[in-house]
Amino acid sequence: MSKDVQIGQTDVKVSPVGLGTNAVGGQQYYPEITDDAGRAFLRTALNEGVNFWDTAYVYGPERSEKIIGEVLAKEQARQEIALATKIGPRFEGNDIVMDNHPAFLKKAAEDSMRRLQTDYLDMLYIHFPDKTTPKYEAIGALQELKEKGVIRSIGVSNFSLTELEEANMDGYVDIVQDKYNLLNREAENELFPFIREKALSFVPFFPFASGILAGKYDKDTTFAEGDTRLQKPEFQDKAWRDNLEKVAKLQEIASRKDKEVSQLVLAYYLNQEEIDVVIPGAKRPEQVTHNKQAEEVTLTADEIKEINLLFQ
Repeated sequence: MSKDVQIGQTDVKVSPVGLGTNAVGGQQYYPEITDDAGRAFLRTALNEGVNFWDTAYVYGPERSEKIIGEVLAKEQARQEIALATKIGPRFEGNDIVMDNHPAFLKKAAEDSMRRLQTDYLDMLYIHFPDKTTPKYEAIGALQELKEKGVIRSIGVSNFSLTELEEANMDGYVDIVQDKYNLLNREAENELFPFIREKALSFVPFFPFASGILAGKYDKDTTFAEGDTRLQKPEFQDKAWRDNLEKVAKLQEIASRKDKEVSQLVLAYYLNQEEIDVVIPGAKRPEQVTHNKQAEEVTLTADEIKEINLLFQ
């Protein structure tokens, strides 16, 4: 079992490979996954020592937090897990609205903790910025919770560099979560320099680019009409063919190590200076175990260079 790592400058220490939980209670994303299936891979994570779980109010909505709270209470395992959740959206009828007003964020944090059956959070993110609240005021509300011991670290998600700079005006931001993978590397130029300068930590989402970088597909793979993947640039014609060729070369590197492509990809992210932890999702218990094994992958400088050249 790997040693826990410190996330940035926080006092939160966790397994390098965590768990993204949008499939837990997230039937709006994955209608085929039952609540019991979600509970099963949470318990697998507990057994495997995957001790950093990332959830959000909108997963369900609310359902993911409730199921996680139920499992941790039943297993009496709250102290074993570092919990991160994300707040900021709210619903007006069927419409989702972003709200970063300090009073709303404080109330949303209380509501999340009630659903998670905990009196503190290891990490609390603002999930999306709104258009009106000054970002430093929103973060100031989270800092008040941190000073009260209610949360241990402060994060932002889906913030542009300009929004991040404003949010961190007082130096209170600890973690940034945003889209990043080998096929979408904009964060390296847009966010990473600021993150290095301020000694923050970056947590990537969409690490497998909807399955391409997990080695799930080949040239014979087809998708049903209406599949949302067909709307993404990575799945379009020449880009799709090029990406499959790149993944085939990743497979060669992985095979030399007797590992899978997905494990190689996670290990590559963990070799980035800005990244302390990754949070791949899972839809089956065996995927939790599989992802955890990425912590055993050691990459040489030449292999990292080879991967960089392949996806430059």
